[in-house]
Amino acid sequence: MNIHTIFGAGGAVADQLLPILLKNNEKVRVVSRTAKSIAGVEAVAADATNYEQTLQAIKGSSIVYLLIGLPYDIRIWRVQWPVIMTNVINACKETGAKLIFFDNVYMYGKVDGWMTEETPFNPCSKKGAVRAAIAKQLLQETKAGNLQALIARCADFYGPIGFKTSVPNLLVIQNLLKGKKAQWLANADQPHSITYVPDAAKALYLLANRPDAFGQTWHLPTAPELITGRQFVKQAAAAMQKPDGVSTIPNWMLSLAGLFNRPMKELKEMNYQNEYPYLFGSDKFNKTFEFTPTSYAEGIKETVQWALGEGSKK
Repeated sequence: MNIHTIFGAGGAVADQLLPILLKNNEKVRVVSRTAKSIAGVEAVAADATNYEQTLQAIKGSSIVYLLIGLPYDIRIWRVQWPVIMTNVINACKETGAKLIFFDNVYMYGKVDGWMTEETPFNPCSKKGAVRAAIAKQLLQETKAGNLQALIARCADFYGPIGFKTSVPNLLVIQNLLKGKKAQWLANADQPHSITYVPDAAKALYLLANRPDAFGQTWHLPTAPELITGRQFVKQAAAAMQKPDGVSTIPNWMLSLAGLFNRPMKELKEMNYQNEYPYLFGSDKFNKTFEFTPTSYAEGIKETVQWALGEGSKK
């Protein structure tokens, strides 16, 4: 049986990947804590912190996409991420399934210049330390030949994906939609790479179908041109015919908001990513797959069109 199994059904990336798999006539299994019925898809309920449930969910899979997004809380990450990674690795080893792990850039820490697949791990945050540990675990298992796996890494992201998991969507697009002033974290004048999620989803499927892609780390396609938060806001506001002013959220404000809102408290330690240039390079992927990432102009336009339509109902 040739099944593409998605762990983390209902998430921003999973929702973009699913239609691509179905369009290509793949057999798809979606896994989440509560099975969600989707036409033409096998829905399975499993808790990835439970090994037996994880194993049963993976049996019969040719490819497993680990797209789980845990609540943005270091207390949960420290406990659950190591267990989830261990369970998924062991289940893939036991069944022979290939693994694609969708990762972020927290393990790199502060980087002077462009982040590439060769950038060393140097986390400067608690969440970065957790991500570094699970990435190293997977790399060691892969290098030892215990399973076929790859890491697909992406920058902060945006797109027609909802407002919960994308800071640009939340602070810029949603605020403008509500007639509020757009916001940006820390410094709106630093260049900041942002991955367009539909591109990332297309890339995951391309990687899945390329045997020699396994055993490697890949940065998912991201527009190479520089854009600042202020420029992102300006383009989004123009597309929505809204004022293009932007207010920045400094650390002290995150600290204050964090007294009442856990995700805001958790954002504070990651705010260095907005205080300095945040440059994410995907040349390796673009050249290998002859892929042209969606430009910010086009991606922002598509995101705004979604927000004015479906997004306005959410």
